[in-house]
Amino acid sequence: MGLTGGIGSGKSMVAAELARLGAAVVDADVVAREVVEPGTTTLEAIASRFGRHMLREDGSLDRAALAALVFPDPAALADLNAITAPAITARVEERRRALPDDRVSVFDMPLLVERRLWPQEHLTIVVGADVETRVRRLVDQRGLGEEDARHRIAAQATDAQRRAAADVWVDNDGSREQTLAHVGRVWRDRLLPYDENLRTGHRSQRPEQGAVVDPDPGWTAEGARLVAKVADALGDRATDVEHVGSTSVPGLLAKDVIDLQVGVRRMADADAPAFVDGLRRRGFLRIGEVVQDTPHPRDSDPAAWTKRFFASMDPVRVANLHVREHGSPGWLFALQFRDWLRAEPGEVAAYAAEKRRLLAVTDSTTEYAAAKEPWFGAAYPRMDAWADGRHGAPSTR
Repeated sequence: MGLTGGIGSGKSMVAAELARLGAAVVDADVVAREVVEPGTTTLEAIASRFGRHMLREDGSLDRAALAALVFPDPAALADLNAITAPAITARVEERRRALPDDRVSVFDMPLLVERRLWPQEHLTIVVGADVETRVRRLVDQRGLGEEDARHRIAAQATDAQRRAAADVWVDNDGSREQTLAHVGRVWRDRLLPYDENLRTGHRSQRPEQGAVVDPDPGWTAEGARLVAKVADALGDRATDVEHVGSTSVPGLLAKDVIDLQVGVRRMADADAPAFVDGLRRRGFLRIGEVVQDTPHPRDSDPAAWTKRFFASMDPVRVANLHVREHGSPGWLFALQFRDWLRAEPGEVAAYAAEKRRLLAVTDSTTEYAAAKEPWFGAAYPRMDAWADGRHGAPSTR
């Protein structure tokens, strides 16, 4: 997992608590100091770019002088990051590879969001605090001048950018005790169960009863984070990764499960060990018995509706990943159905009404899913006509 937060947010306190609970914490700030020790090529590159006056008499880096130079100057800060980032990344990867498999690995990284490293982690915890709180801490606890403190805060990601990457947001505006209690709950209820699932190959599932819930505005951001993680894991092995299904339609009640679709050039690509292993390392387990979608319309060739299916191992954010051949009827149906509902509020209302009707009959997730199929069959011609007429999109037939 990744741990981040703006300067003065209290990230170090959270890192120390995770270490106390049993996590192996790799601190990017510690590594950053190691890679600029006297005699390193990184320190020499810094001196060449910013001047030898950035070195003290003993040859060490004058970190305060360098910070005062680069934080007010985005171009200078970018140059510094370009010099230090490769060395830091290599050292961090070396240390994390050396950790035993039964330890939760935490990458404590201030710039996890700025450098877009968070998609490489199973989870990202962000420690947040109000800007004025952070300024006061930097002035009172670290002795920085107020202007310097504000320059450093402004040079980092915004809270909105961090929230977009955060699987867990730890609010540190309150007391130390409140913050540590929150961290303890996350450790007990999410990190340890997730770690167990990853090591044992156990998928996460919603309960059989009560799985359908009212719409959650957070589904959009959660879907976007999962899309980013899967896309990063698969690279060019995937043609596209999309958030689909009911949770991708704002305002629609749904099972609290994020559905993702991955497009591949050939279905055989999804069976390759590199594909399966890459997803497992990012928290998605192959469920081998699921290989088929229900055709729409029902008399379509079933062979055109094959897929591969992966399920998340995160105990809190249950997600299903459907792998379909790019351009196939099943791939196209998932995208068109989502876009049709997003564009047609009346159809969203009709689908929601059908969901409520079925839930009044059965609260079983399995029975509910099967009972929806007749509605899909009746809705399919309307969706197909919308796609064909409004966008000139090809039919799923």
